[in-house]
Amino acid sequence: MLTSRNDSGPKLEHLIVEKEDDGKRLDLFLTKHVRVPSRSFAQNLISLGLVQVEERAVNKHYHVKEGEKVVLQIPPPADLEVTPEPIELNIRYEDDDLLVLSKPAGMVVHPAFGRATGTLVNALLFHTDKLSGIGGVRRPGIIHRLDKDTSGLMIVAKNDQSHLALSAQLKKREIKRDYLALVHGVWNVDSGTIDAPIGRGFKDRKKMVIAGKANREAITNFNVIQRFRNHTLLDVGLDTGRTHQIRVHMAYAKHPVAGDRDYGIRQDRSAGVSTGQGLGLTRQFLHAYRLEFKHPRTGKKLVLEDELPEDLQSVLEQLKVEG
Repeated sequence: MLTSRNDSGPKLEHLIVEKEDDGKRLDLFLTKHVRVPSRSFAQNLISLGLVQVEERAVNKHYHVKEGEKVVLQIPPPADLEVTPEPIELNIRYEDDDLLVLSKPAGMVVHPAFGRATGTLVNALLFHTDKLSGIGGVRRPGIIHRLDKDTSGLMIVAKNDQSHLALSAQLKKREIKRDYLALVHGVWNVDSGTIDAPIGRGFKDRKKMVIAGKANREAITNFNVIQRFRNHTLLDVGLDTGRTHQIRVHMAYAKHPVAGDRDYGIRQDRSAGVSTGQGLGLTRQFLHAYRLEFKHPRTGKKLVLEDELPEDLQSVLEQLKVEG
């Protein structure tokens, strides 16, 4: 893939249709690109005449062929004004410097291309007018993120001083983040460490892979909490915070996270709805249940824990019954 950019105009993306994509609808093919977040976004580009296949305009129903050259123009982002929205937040701790909240599954953290409403940032702006500006208009106060379908605890900075101090702790690996993860298969060891670098995929830049493009160090620690017949419940800790790190590392270890539509087993990826191999999961079983860090102003250690959401708790109850 080659990319050229004119900072005063749209960004041109040049794609080549590979064998695995032969016969795909154009709008679906375009979603493989990291800057195309959804099929609806791709369809908008096509309808605006911003996509050409072999130097000709086609419609969204066109099916691409191996070897074809596809060029899309992505308009430069307009100045984004993020609108406060009255979305309920589950605040677990708050003072003048920061807040810690429990993000529900299904909520995107911040606005991006094709999604300007319904995000955590929209909710935060309604909740308070005191947020750090370091993250810019799209990510005010955001210290770290969780995937859309991962639930659990997040830290938000309410001023720049706190943002800088918390970001420094994160960089030094002084913020302890623990997750509960249900994975496929039964681990035969009680604890371990997965040390494998992660980068963006060469073929699909929306997916992360071991030793991918521009890979970076990634270290995940785990301890077995409980073993079931075909699954294992893990307490997972992060030394680093790469995109999709736990999900990628568990798949790499041949124990993918249950319900993971992107990195899980085939049944979990079927029909666009994860089945969790009969568990009734509609998202990956991954919950950020514990945070430990120093208060950015006082230096006092803060430890917060979050209960497992009802949808995940019901899965564990089902597994306990099955034995």
